[in-house]
Amino acid sequence: MDIQERIQQTVQDHPILLFMKGTPQFPMCGFSSRAVQALKTAGAQFTSVNVLEDPDIRANLPRYSNWPTFPQLFINGELIGGCDITLELQDSGELARMVKEAQKAPA
Repeated sequence: MDIQERIQQTVQDHPILLFMKGTPQFPMCGFSSRAVQALKTAGAQFTSVNVLEDPDIRANLPRYSNWPTFPQLFINGELIGGCDITLELQDSGELARMVKEAQKAPA
């Protein structure tokens, strides 16, 4: 399986997925930390991928998603965006709605 297929499979396998620097317990950048906090505040049960531990994903995810920076949030296989968009969605209440929908959808 090539890296693009691996990324696509990971995105499809997890309803709420955050590609980030570090882990939710130990984020390695402020943007990743804020995205994790927004997801936790929204009540999300999410999977994370530490791009610092996988140079192939770190190098190829921006091509897959057409998004240049990290973190990258995917919900139900769709790129939502990075930290700024995640925080805007949190402020508007939309993130909590999206999380609730994703978590009740059958896998």
